Parts: sequence; C-alpha cells; structure tokens
Amino acid sequence: MKVLVVSLGCDKNLVDTEFMIGALQSCGHTFTNEEDEADAIVINSCCFINDAKEESINTILEMAEYKKLGSCKALIVTGCLAERYRGEIITEIPEVDAVLGTNSYEKIADALMQVQKGERYMRYNPLEGLPAHKGKRSLTTGGHYAHLKIAEGCNKRCSYCIIPQIRGPYRSVPMEDLLAQARDLAAQGVKELILVAQETTLYGVDLYGKKSLHTLLDKLNEVEGIRWIRIMYCYPEEIYEGLIASIKRNEKVCHYLDMPIQHINDAILKKMGRRTTKSELTKAIAHLKKEIPDITLRTTIIAGFPGETQEMHEELMYFLNEAEFDRLGAFPYSPEEGTLAAGFPGQIEEGQKESWRDEVMELEEEIIFDKNEELEGRELTVMIEGRVDGENAYVGRTYRDAPEIDGYIFLNTDETLMTGDFVQVRVTGAYEYDLVGEVIK
Repeated sequence: MKVLVVSLGCDKNLVDTEFMIGALQSCGHTFTNEEDEADAIVINSCCFINDAKEESINTILEMAEYKKLGSCKALIVTGCLAERYRGEIITEIPEVDAVLGTNSYEKIADALMQVQKGERYMRYNPLEGLPAHKGKRSLTTGGHYAHLKIAEGCNKRCSYCIIPQIRGPYRSVPMEDLLAQARDLAAQGVKELILVAQETTLYGVDLYGKKSLHTLLDKLNEVEGIRWIRIMYCYPEEIYEGLIASIKRNEKVCHYLDMPIQHINDAILKKMGRRTTKSELTKAIAHLKKEIPDITLRTTIIAGFPGETQEMHEELMYFLNEAEFDRLGAFPYSPEEGTLAAGFPGQIEEGQKESWRDEVMELEEEIIFDKNEELEGRELTVMIEGRVDGENAYVGRTYRDAPEIDGYIFLNTDETLMTGDFVQVRVTGAYEYDLVGEVIK
C-alpha cells in the first residue's frame, strides 16, 4: 500500500515513527506526502500537554475525511494519545481502523495487514520491556543527524506530568543495541547523534545497577563516522562527576547540556514534585561552568504553575538573569487530567501564564543576543544544514545549537557545500538568536 505517516510531538516520538516506517518499508509498502494519494494513513500521536492533544485529535479527524471519501483504505493511530484514550478513539471515531499503544508500535505491519483483511486491530503491550525493532529504521531528519533514544518511560512522577502513565517506568535500552544502532546510523551517513529519553542521566540504573551514561558516551565516541554526540534531557539533580568527566575527555561529545529546571522557587519546585532546590540548582550550574568553561546550557521553564505568585515569578526572572542560560524554552503550565497538579488550588488564568511566559522569553532573547555578540571574531566548527534558497549562502549549526529548537549560523561563501559537511567558520555578526559567519579557507 502507499502510506502517509504523520509524526506529532517530541523527538522521542519521532524515533518510534522512524522504526515504524522502516518496518512498513521492509514489508514492501511505499510512502507519500500527499493525503489524497495515500491508501493508508498512520498518525503517531502526542498528548503531553493540551495543545498537543488538540493537534493530535484534529489531525485524526482531518485524516478521517479521506477515509470517508474512499481514497484512504486504512487509518491507524499510534503513540501517546492512542495509549491514553484507547477506548474513546475506537468508539468515537469509527473511521479509525487500528490503534497501537506506545509499547506496541513494532506491530504496525501486522496492524496494516489485518486492516487490509477488513478487520479492526488493537494492540496494547504492557508498559514494561521494550518493543522489538525489526527491519531498518528509516530516517526523516535528512540523514546527517539522528536521535538515539536510550531509554523509555520515567520514574520521577512530577505532579504536572502524564508521561509515566502513558510511557511506563524507566527502561534503559541495552548498550549493545544502542551501539549497533549508532554504527548502522553512521553507515547511513549520520554525523551527529542526539541522545534522548524522558531522562538521559539515569541511563543504565535498571540494567547495570548504576548510572552508565558516561560509559555509553565512551563507547559511542569510538563509532567511526560520528562527529558530534549531543545530550538532551538531563535532570539537574542526577548529573554526576563521571558524566562530566566523560563529556570533557571524549572529543566527539558536544560541550552542550539540556538541563530542564522548570522553575527556581523552592515552594513551586516542591509542588511540582521536582527533586531539587534553588540552592542545589545554583551550585550545579556553577559547577558545570567551572568544569567545562565553554559549555552551552539549555533549560526549560513552566510559567504559571498553580500557586505561583508575582513574587515567585520575579524571583525566577532574577535567577534567570543571573544564571544566563545559553538556550531556553518557556511554556505556560497546562493542567492535564489524571495528574496531581490539575487538582491543585490556585490555578492561574491563561492570560497571566502567557504574560509570564512572554516575559521569560523576552529576557532570554536579550541574554542570547548578548552572548552571540561576544562570539564575534571567534572561530567555530559548523555543520552545514542546507543552502539558502535563491542566495549564494548556507545555513548551519555550531555545537551550541541542537536542530529544530536552537539557533543557526548563516554563511556567505563561493564554495560548494553539502548538507552534513563540517567547515571552520569565523563569526562576523549576531542576531537575536542566530549568527552570521564566513568560511575560513
């Protein structure tokens, strides 16, 4: 069949999507980006926050119209929304032929086969163990970088988060499997590995009895063809000396760390179920900057958590101004049904949450612009992302920038460059989030 695959949500969900595409490809199915050409449509859904849930539902309803028209013969929903609302999807959207839970996506080819026979299909493996990956993963990121999901699920149970209920407890992927994936990705031309999980810092505790991310980095650093290794989703209280030492000694590991703190006020952190304090966060940031002076630190902030006051917000703003994170994303708090925080008193009005979010981002824009100006004249290694349409210019990323979420550097050059190439660049200018540079010949 000719299949359209729609992947929604985070990069961890995207990895699942790529394995599903590979499984379908190995069974002889082909793919299209056009809805009206598709014999089958697969939607890998998200429901982390309300906006993501609405996007997933609207996408399912939109694709269901092609089922009504008769051009689509099979409509399959997978992922987080399918795990969380399994019964509602099947009963309320009759156009959906199959639903697969978050730990069952490896059954995508079986599901499509059953639907072709005229049968509806539901599969929800227990949220334990890991899906068995069959067939080659098919990359959707352009081929020069790829995400490597090193674990599934989470044990933290923050009061605002639904993930443990729809992804299950923390399960590390065996190291030998990850190394095999990394070698296969490198053979396909991947130059950058981006390590992702609900929490990367705890990698290995369930399999090896201790934190083992540093060991994984040591082994990934030896994979031929890989140039950059980037670490995302490190809980600050779980960052340990062995990990810091591994980042320092392995030349392929980018001096970049994504460390979500969510807030800084101790009362809010406690209500969130976070396992750290303002003092501990202050010390952790200072220690990282001391040990790795050129480290780029990224974080995320939740604005307007229940009970937050103007004074708490101002405390956060003062801290962020002092900490000067290199990269930051801020989001209004989203009350999710089934979470403790959704029932907390002191829920904040949407307008106030968005106003506080905007203030955080305006401050961060100023911080990033100042930091970018300080880079003028510095020489950096840049990975080329592509050519600017209609111009003799290219766009790329430095080690300081993760794809899709951080900034870019724009280069004017007469050289012919290819996506995935690495070049030495001198920074010549700065914007709010991006840089301008020239290739050093």
